[in-house]
Amino acid sequence: MKRPRSRERAASELFAALYPRLAGWCRRLVDDDETAHEIASEAFTRLWARWTTVTEPQGFLFVTAANLVRDHWRKLERERRAVRRVSVEVAVAPPAEQADPSVRMLVQSLPDRLRVPILLHYYADMPIREVSVLTGRKEGTVKADLHAARELLRVHLRRSLDHTG
Repeated sequence: MKRPRSRERAASELFAALYPRLAGWCRRLVDDDETAHEIASEAFTRLWARWTTVTEPQGFLFVTAANLVRDHWRKLERERRAVRRVSVEVAVAPPAEQADPSVRMLVQSLPDRLRVPILLHYYADMPIREVSVLTGRKEGTVKADLHAARELLRVHLRRSLDHTG
């Protein structure tokens, strides 16, 4: 029974010596105290599970923590992309209140290539630069698409006015 106590004592001493440094290092990488402590604790948990096979515990802890930090960053990036995607979908959705339903129907009838820039620029009040970034098109292309969409809308509106007058 002496062996488990010395193992536990060695693990306890290692924890006391390295945990603050490891948690502080993680804190600088993730910019969040709670997440840093979770990552540092998880690294120690994984070390403890492999305690008898790890020859360099400090290196194991820092490599494991680095991998957990990388996983955390990837998760944050996936969340950011999801938020951007939802934001674009909300911006592209037609506004709830529309003064003239026929204009809304005309905008909806535009091809996607023209409709999306119209919705983002005129309905979501986004500058051309932002529309360019969100659609992945050059600013000049966005401007040309907006011009083409306005021309199509102008033609359709003239036709509908001629038929009603």
